Amino acid sequence: MARDDRESKRGTAADRVAVPTVDAVLFDMDGVVTDTAEAHAAAWKLLFDGYLEQRAAERGGQFRPFDPDSDYREYVDGKPRYDGVRDFLASRGIELPYGSEDDPPEKETVSGLGNRKNRHFRTWLRNHPVKTFPGALALIAALKDARIKVAVFSASRNAEVVMRSAGVLDLFDAKVDGADLAKLRLPGKPDPAMLLAAAARLGTPPGRAAVVEDALAGVEAGARGGFGLVIGVDRAGQGQRLQEAGADLVVGDLAELALEDGRRFVVKTLQRLPSVWPCEATIRARIAG
Repeated sequence: MARDDRESKRGTAADRVAVPTVDAVLFDMDGVVTDTAEAHAAAWKLLFDGYLEQRAAERGGQFRPFDPDSDYREYVDGKPRYDGVRDFLASRGIELPYGSEDDPPEKETVSGLGNRKNRHFRTWLRNHPVKTFPGALALIAALKDARIKVAVFSASRNAEVVMRSAGVLDLFDAKVDGADLAKLRLPGKPDPAMLLAAAARLGTPPGRAAVVEDALAGVEAGARGGFGLVIGVDRAGQGQRLQEAGADLVVGDLAELALEDGRRFVVKTLQRLPSVWPCEATIRARIAG
């Protein structure tokens, strides 16, 4: 789909009711299928606040804590762990050596801090069951009924553990996660490589696939990858930014979407409800009864 066509379809969810047909849908895991964004944000805050406070005490300067809302969305959401460490620290004017991915969590390197964050998140996983979003599960079921292939992608190397905890691992026809990124040496989002790999595993050209994302980096990756449709899920009041990043369609929850004619997404709006007047007699009779 041409970029100009994408631009013409941007607006509010109510403005866009008909979109291109698709043969496959690619779902981001965190924040779209599984409700783990709060846990990730908490783990990042625990990491960065501890590191920044210690750094300020040792080297001087003001301690400014990590914002689990704005900093999370801007610098780490949807990205591979080490990229998130590097990008957030760069926003504070801090540059650390990358180190080795085998660095212990106590080491002051990008890898060491990333491994420390992973330790915090794994602790959370051991103590909490992973919840899912009902609207996402209902949409996946509808897609499978329509014989539309579905894949899941995530920059997290914990993706399989998370999906097993949530009971959703077997719902998907293909999966690409952080372990695959490392093995295949693929760049993380906003580069579209991970999404393109997921589409390839489904055997579907990007132009015939939709991407569902809640992160700005993921939406940008879908737009850059030439996917036929990029759906932004606005769970954090950033609908305008999702559109600016490249979302063709923005909804607050996937329960707002339905399938029409088997392979076309529509948004459930008042304008699409059937008229009451042809059913007036039936309605009056049921009320009277």
